[in-house]
Amino acid sequence: MKKKIINLSILSSLLLGSTLSLNSCRDAIDIVQDGEINQEVFFSSVDNMDKYLLGDVYPNIDNSNAVYLTSIITDEVRPGKDSGGQGYGIHRLYLDSSDELSRSIWLQNNLTINRATRLIEGAKLVTPTANETGAYNNIIAQARAIRALAYLQQLTYFSEDMSNENALGILVLKDKVPTAETKLPRSTNKEVYAAIEEDLTFAENNLLNQSSRYYVSKDLVNAIRARLNLYRGKYSEAKQYAQKVLDLSRLSLSKASLPGATVDPNNQDWVDSFYADNSSSPYRKIWSDAAQGEAIFTLSRPEVGRSYTFINSRYNTNLSRLDGQPLWVMGLNLFNILDNTPGDIRRYAFIDPSTDLVKQPDQIIIDKYPGKGSAALKNDVKVFRLSEMYFILAECAVNDGDLASARNYIQQVRKARNYSGTATTPNYTSAQEALADILKERRVELAFEGHRYIDLKRLAAKAGVTMDRNSADDISGVPVKNLENGDYRYTLPIPLSEIAGNPGIQQNRGY
Repeated sequence: MKKKIINLSILSSLLLGSTLSLNSCRDAIDIVQDGEINQEVFFSSVDNMDKYLLGDVYPNIDNSNAVYLTSIITDEVRPGKDSGGQGYGIHRLYLDSSDELSRSIWLQNNLTINRATRLIEGAKLVTPTANETGAYNNIIAQARAIRALAYLQQLTYFSEDMSNENALGILVLKDKVPTAETKLPRSTNKEVYAAIEEDLTFAENNLLNQSSRYYVSKDLVNAIRARLNLYRGKYSEAKQYAQKVLDLSRLSLSKASLPGATVDPNNQDWVDSFYADNSSSPYRKIWSDAAQGEAIFTLSRPEVGRSYTFINSRYNTNLSRLDGQPLWVMGLNLFNILDNTPGDIRRYAFIDPSTDLVKQPDQIIIDKYPGKGSAALKNDVKVFRLSEMYFILAECAVNDGDLASARNYIQQVRKARNYSGTATTPNYTSAQEALADILKERRVELAFEGHRYIDLKRLAAKAGVTMDRNSADDISGVPVKNLENGDYRYTLPIPLSEIAGNPGIQQNRGY
């Protein structure tokens, strides 16, 4: 069995036992041999397709490992007082092909891709009635959008240069579920982009209208296209789709506080109402899952039910409080930006009030995922939010030479996040200055959501900045280092287990 797992590492999370099982842990050990799965058993009706979509495709979308890796390899965090040393190697920039986090990101996205592909292929066995045709196509459309998202998420971390169509990308086995003998070379970025675009076009043309943040929508399709084209450097297309989200989603930026409300962090009544599950702040409600707010697409993590890896458990052992045994706390320079911006609600929304700046000033407790109800570590995962679309439009405006519009997009986000109703955004005098400010705002707004790593890789050199760890962002006596711009470690290694089982695959440079 062990030999088969090594040889099939690309498939170890893909070839499944019962495809309707809710236990994704089996995917790492249950290798299904050719002919063992009878597709007809599982895909015999539109109803079964829908059950598979809801039970085996949606629940296996997960970016928690990518969020965690991004935090510890960049300038988002420093070790917490109760850490046992988990993740210290990556935090100190030791990264190689045996790294378990890189492997988990690789396999998790392969798992999602395979689940979606299994449904897409299985649907060919089902002949819908006339009344079922719309639902049938809608199910396939959701699966194809999810597959496109997984391709994008994997490509983000494993392609050396997403702006180069000829650079190596990831593995694409289009519309075919891999078997035990499948061995694949890496596709080029261009080939991956073609597969993503084909999936998204089908989704756009066949999705039924729905407004739940937990399911694929046309707004999500536009948001995926906006992020994808930004990463590719195709600014005209990125602008087009980000603007579509603003125009068609009916969402608006969540405000820092209700109109006329008084914000007083020194008043205990205000603190109690702000940090309650049903917060007095519309912006905080996003993070406690009390409201959709500006969320475009969110992964459901209910208070009771299926076991997931919860992002908050990466930062805190028991709960997001100083006495909750913090594993990682906010990086000091990120905190300094928040603490030195008058009126910024994120100073409170992202930081627990148990933080004691007098007694333990280096223990800034991360509270962006505060838990809900009786589940201290459980929160929905926000994959796309409206603020990201404003940042995309700002970056596109810089590319167009329209620095005034770039400033306006950043100003709108900052104003929404400021409880005083005002915000300070400079008039940009150069593209470099504008990009540096956009990168700064992305750093704050999108902290602990998995963006910082790719943002530094894409923008730091153009913006004339670098990774920005504080000299005290490690335990006492350990020198703090930043990844230099252009460092090969801004791309993850192809996992060693993948190379062992798929010897034709090419490793990224430096590993």
